[in-house]
Amino acid sequence: MRLRWLADVEEHDYAAALDYLSLKLDRARAETMVAALRALPGPESRRANDILRACGLRPVPRSDPGVSKHLTKDGRRKLLSPVLVVSFDDGGDIADGYHRVSAAYWTDPYTRVPARIAAVSRGG
Repeated sequence: MRLRWLADVEEHDYAAALDYLSLKLDRARAETMVAALRALPGPESRRANDILRACGLRPVPRSDPGVSKHLTKDGRRKLLSPVLVVSFDDGGDIADGYHRVSAAYWTDPYTRVPARIAAVSRGG
């Protein structure tokens, strides 16, 4: 079983990342982080298990609707958007794509996942 990926992040994923990050940070800081993600030249590749470990996350269960849809035959035909990861001094966080990383993990923990990864400071 193999997931297939788009060449770059879909536009609506940046809005989703902003919504998520603005729950954890003030809006201006979240906007700065999303701008940093957009400014990157393109996705790089990391192993699914490494993304989860660096972010201190466990994979979402296979039974979760957001994960299981990617693992079905029809879901594997769809090209998935690369994920958005923010790397802080004290770890990281998946700003958008947690279910996609989890689906990749369940296919094989060492599966390479395309990701835009912005290293930013939590401070102002």
